[in-house]
Amino acid sequence: MSTQLSAGGAEVTVDQEDGCRISSLRIEGTELLRQGPRYGSFPMVPWCGRTAYGEFRDGAAVHRLPINQPPHAIHGFGRDHPWRRAHSTGTEAAFTYDLTEPWPYPGRVTQTFELSAESLTVTMGVETYGDSFPAQAGWHPWFLRNLGAGGEDVHLDFDPAWQEERGDDHMPTGKRIDPQPGPWDDCFGMPYGVEATLTWPGELELKVTSRAEWVVVYDEQPEAVCVEPQSGPPNGLNTLPRLVTPVDPLEVAMTWTWRRLG
Repeated sequence: MSTQLSAGGAEVTVDQEDGCRISSLRIEGTELLRQGPRYGSFPMVPWCGRTAYGEFRDGAAVHRLPINQPPHAIHGFGRDHPWRRAHSTGTEAAFTYDLTEPWPYPGRVTQTFELSAESLTVTMGVETYGDSFPAQAGWHPWFLRNLGAGGEDVHLDFDPAWQEERGDDHMPTGKRIDPQPGPWDDCFGMPYGVEATLTWPGELELKVTSRAEWVVVYDEQPEAVCVEPQSGPPNGLNTLPRLVTPVDPLEVAMTWTWRRLG
């Protein structure tokens, strides 16, 4: 089951059965997202990227997560489960997903989508049903490197304040370095909010913006470029825990804004 949204020349498909991912974004008939059940743009929750060796601490307790990309646990559980549709109109929709085992804390995740002719805003919230717990939230979009109409490959423009140095185990070492040239599978700090522009010359421009202060860029595959706003860095459950409490849920949002070129 999927949910269709449309506004002007923009069409969005949300596949709530496949992790509540955006399975398609078409602008005047042009698809922008890599197709397939693992791709599109999926939510990362209740953590983003890799959690080192599938373990995180909450006070004195050590919790173990399933190792789904050895030797680490990656991208959370939300992308692997069906979500429930709470409501939808022609341009808006909301979905929920309950956190259960093997995540050690009960809670609820809500994801909303708001589409206009020029933009899509996606918001995700994490709330607890009981005890406070550390969590992260973000998105992993797979933007097509080439739109398939004979044009040039996409150009990515962003200006991070720093890059998280990546160790041999793919975990941030804790050292911040000057941004390095790609290709990347790396986390960058943008303390004034994420802002990145993808340009398919002569065809289309899309801006990714978010008040989140972290973005992972992954462009090591020939088919796509990933620009991933998220609420904390990889392994952040351990290194930069953000507690979800009964009075302070976690909320993060991103907006994609586009325009035709030429």
